[in-house]
Amino acid sequence: MAQSRWHTIRNEGVVTHTRRLPAHFDVSAETTFPLLRRGRLATQIRQDLWRALKGLRGFSPVVEVRTQEGGLVVRAGGSVAGPFPATTTQSVIADLLADTTKRARWVARSQITQSEV
Repeated sequence: MAQSRWHTIRNEGVVTHTRRLPAHFDVSAETTFPLLRRGRLATQIRQDLWRALKGLRGFSPVVEVRTQEGGLVVRAGGSVAGPFPATTTQSVIADLLADTTKRARWVARSQITQSEV
């Protein structure tokens, strides 16, 4: 089995899913979710983030999921090696996080099961 090249760091209510260490944000957007499985949610968002920005040369995705009272705060984005259109890239990320179809899929795949309660 191939070893994953992704790092998942878990610290006191925060899960960070990143390709490179240390995780670094040159560009990002935030949104909120109800309580879900943080690691699974981070992975789902990272996959769609990568698909949306795979044409951006030097892009390395980072997704951070923080627990807050009553839910989660997600910061998605990443680092970019070299110059890039920051405003356009931030808009693409914000649109991705606001996409109702993707959000429904992420929530469905990240539900906390009864055995995890």
